[in-house]
Amino acid sequence: MDATPTDGPLGGIRIVDLTNVIMGPFATHIMADMGADVIKIESAEGDSFRGYRPNRHEGMAGGFLHLNRNKRSVVLDLKQGIGMAALKKLLATADVFIHSLRPKAIEKLALGYDAVRAIKPDIVYCGAYGFGETGPYRDKAAYDDIIQAGSGLAALHVAARGEPAFMPTVLCDKLVGQAVAYSVIAALFQRERGGGGQAIEVPMFETTAEFAYIEHLLGFAFEPALGPTGYVRVVSPRRKPFRTADGYICILPYSDRNWRDFFDFIGRPELKMEARFYPLTERVAHLEELYELIDAVASTHSTSKWMAFCDEVSIPCMPVLSLEQLPDDEHMRAVGMFGQAEHPTEGTYKTIRAPVSFSSSPFRIRRHAPRLGENTAELLTEIGMSSAPNRDVKTQFQESE
Repeated sequence: MDATPTDGPLGGIRIVDLTNVIMGPFATHIMADMGADVIKIESAEGDSFRGYRPNRHEGMAGGFLHLNRNKRSVVLDLKQGIGMAALKKLLATADVFIHSLRPKAIEKLALGYDAVRAIKPDIVYCGAYGFGETGPYRDKAAYDDIIQAGSGLAALHVAARGEPAFMPTVLCDKLVGQAVAYSVIAALFQRERGGGGQAIEVPMFETTAEFAYIEHLLGFAFEPALGPTGYVRVVSPRRKPFRTADGYICILPYSDRNWRDFFDFIGRPELKMEARFYPLTERVAHLEELYELIDAVASTHSTSKWMAFCDEVSIPCMPVLSLEQLPDDEHMRAVGMFGQAEHPTEGTYKTIRAPVSFSSSPFRIRRHAPRLGENTAELLTEIGMSSAPNRDVKTQFQESE
């Protein structure tokens, strides 16, 4: 399962990855699936995401299998000179270095941009931080909940629920992981055009704040403000999946024609003449009434009947599917989103293919998620060092003759 340029648009690119859990590993997961050779640097304890349960063997959690495929794992003790020497030799062979340590921690390791650039002058260096380096929060701990709270995302629930709330997913980690991936790819493109290497900062707080503002900026964009933030349709307490006779569904009539067809279907053709519902600007002003109407009639039909009607007249709709149901969805089956693979030690497991497709390089799993330190010996051999792992997974090195 060795990487070659034909494995994807990033084939031949080497990334040294000093991140763990989800944000950084999601970024390198995207690039590994695009063909990059991702070298995952781990401590003797390993990435903490390895420890999630249930599992078949310790250190090989289900989520870890997905997020860390197509990568290689090397265990290095960066507090020891020999471990740091090995990392620097790896950096000398790399195109990209990504870390998610706080500024103070990366400075203590002497792995700032200038130090790494001295090892590899054209390196693309990316620091994925909680908060931007030049602000007073630079050394604060940052986790997804912290960023949801501080960025405005949690407060968006107040209008709908009466109190702040967290999204039941690590939205910020994954959002910022994508930002890291596209930023690194853009920098590699600039380097390819002769621009050389550079340092990139991707802070969670600022990235999520910009993300939260997009549709909610409205009149607040102007100076002085012409109104508050908050896109009415999105923050409405009645914006929710609607209960049908046998489940839940999202029904979203949008265009004038959508609403005319909807009013006919529910037996309320007189509403087609209501000035408060035409045109779009009037509907937006009366959204609560429209949501209330959908809520009142949704339970009169089954989900399948609603789907048949909406699809026939092109009203946007979708049943509410659980994560457990998605692998059996007819569309997901048709596009081959889910599959199975055999891990050398973990046995059969579900796979989720890369959601983007490249015509010249179909997605494939080149390497299954590595066991802790599985590739230490081969990687150290590549850089002219030899290794001898001891019983507690810490690794001793020496220069090869």
